Amino acid sequence: LFPFCTRFLLGKAEDPDIGVNSLQDYQLSSNQYFTLDVKKGQGRNNFADLVLQKPLDRESEQTLHLILTALDGGEPRKTGTAQIWINVTDANDNPPVFSQEVYTVNLRENAPVGSQVLQIVASDRDDGPNAKISYHFNNIPANAKKKFNLDAISGTITLIESLDFEETKEYTMTIAGKDGGGLVTHCKVEITILDENDNAPEIMLASLVNPVSEDTALGAVIAYIIVTDKDTGDNGKVTCHLHGDPPFRILPTSSNYYKLLSDGPLDRERTPEYNITVTASDAGSPPLSTHKSITLQINVTDANDNPPVFSQEIYRVSLSENAPLGSQVLQVVASDQDEGSYAQIRYHFGNIPAEAQKKFKLDPINGAVTLVGHLDYEDTKEYTLTAAARDGGGSVTHCKVHMLVVDENDNAPEVALISLFSPVPEDSPPGTLIALINVKDKDLGDDGKATEPTLFTVGAHTGEVRTARPFTERDVAKQKLVVLVKDNGRPPLSATATLNLVFAENFQEALPEMKSQPGSTETQAELQFYLVLALAVMSFLFLLTVILAVAMRLRHSGSPTFLQCLGPLPHPKAGAFFPPNFEEGTLPYSYQLCLSSESKRNEFTFVTPNVQVTDNILSRERSGVPFGDNVHQHSQAFVLDLSLVTSWEAQEVDSSQIFASLLHSSVG
Repeated sequence: LFPFCTRFLLGKAEDPDIGVNSLQDYQLSSNQYFTLDVKKGQGRNNFADLVLQKPLDRESEQTLHLILTALDGGEPRKTGTAQIWINVTDANDNPPVFSQEVYTVNLRENAPVGSQVLQIVASDRDDGPNAKISYHFNNIPANAKKKFNLDAISGTITLIESLDFEETKEYTMTIAGKDGGGLVTHCKVEITILDENDNAPEIMLASLVNPVSEDTALGAVIAYIIVTDKDTGDNGKVTCHLHGDPPFRILPTSSNYYKLLSDGPLDRERTPEYNITVTASDAGSPPLSTHKSITLQINVTDANDNPPVFSQEIYRVSLSENAPLGSQVLQVVASDQDEGSYAQIRYHFGNIPAEAQKKFKLDPINGAVTLVGHLDYEDTKEYTLTAAARDGGGSVTHCKVHMLVVDENDNAPEVALISLFSPVPEDSPPGTLIALINVKDKDLGDDGKATEPTLFTVGAHTGEVRTARPFTERDVAKQKLVVLVKDNGRPPLSATATLNLVFAENFQEALPEMKSQPGSTETQAELQFYLVLALAVMSFLFLLTVILAVAMRLRHSGSPTFLQCLGPLPHPKAGAFFPPNFEEGTLPYSYQLCLSSESKRNEFTFVTPNVQVTDNILSRERSGVPFGDNVHQHSQAFVLDLSLVTSWEAQEVDSSQIFASLLHSSVG
């Protein structure tokens, strides 16, 4: 790095001689870099400088060997020599040099990530740190920087992201090589991406006629199709064809355009819709293909030429009588081959009984039959309905719906006393018929089968109550028999009937026992209340009738005695008198109770009493019998005689009446 003509001071030679024999001159061995400049001084002070005539190049010669000779002027001339060794040190006078100014490489687009693309190499003639070169990208596009990596030491370019020929076909980048002294050299790298058949063709509908009329002419254009392939060369050459044998064909119109044409008659009734598959294949190796489905509907102006059709002509269903309200019984379904409004179906019931209309409802849209009323197997065991389906054109089709009601155990047994043979003779032999009981259950099957456990013998099917053994003196004359009837349903239901029996030889013997028959305190109290009330009302009406009859008789006879009874007329101090033929006695007065087997407890029928009242039961004032003072005293003449009262005690289970005992009592 020393500049031209740089001087280097050399050492001075010594010669003890004087004069001409002293040091006279210096000589330098031949070389291309240095010359010797000798300067004369006074006396013996001659010295020489080493002058640089040419820049040193360490890369050419790292060491220079020079010989410096000192000469005197004597005869013979004597010389002295000195060797000069010059070590040329390195200077950063050489920039890096690339092996190529432009690197080019072809890279397949399917090259794996991490693969080595290429290695750039630069050299530097300098030595030491000045010869150390580092590499880096210079002004690289952003897309290339994402794809490639450059090793700063080795200069290796590596792929770090997948390539796509269809995205970028070529990458150009500049790489700089910089040595340790800061000198920089550039080179260019061009990477060309080679296309691979990695893209299947793409199919796009440019236009489509849909729906297609059934009377479309042959050769009519149905659709225009655009087919593209991002690959190049043979990889991008595409051909199209149709799958199957539809009444259509496909023809190319230009490089990427195809048209779909009709190629046969269309029949909507036979094939209302076509699914056409278009396949586009390229010429790559291996070839890639794409399938595109096109759905074409064949449209014909529809007429209402098809009525609705039910899926079944007769629908049958079994329904529990305890089915909850709102539950769906079944669904009737009808279809119509017509289209549009003609295919819209609505449902309704046909002519069905009013009772069925209260039980079932038909949804007009979905045909669901829903229960809206409670069912009772004992009331109706089967319903036969007619459902109608009407389409938008007015065509109607009917179907039958048979609903069988399934019996459930919802009725308790009913016990009825047909006849009672009482009193029962004490010496009745075993098996004597005591009573006939009618047991029935409205349920069906096991729900209506009854079992009748009892202390006496009860006929399982006849309902006959018979004695099981002879009665002895130790047996009580009055017997209370409770008949329990249970069915075999789930859950089982039951009913009871009570029979009060008196065992006696004759009716007169049984009468006291029957009179003392214990009853319910509450029932007897209630019965007494209504009896007293009825007797009081009847007595009042009877007295009122008698008084009115007497008054009317007196009024028609014109006797003033009647007016005296009604007004403030003067009376004798002695008062009114009864007639002399007045006698105390008893007027017979009977109530006759009539009770049928269907009568309920506390139901009575009173017959109007047959009583004859004498006209002159009250004497006129002239009889001399006092009337006013004794009328209340003698009112006891009207005595009510209840000779016989007959009552029935009954127990009601569900809606049946069971009559248990016959009671006789006489009220005096």
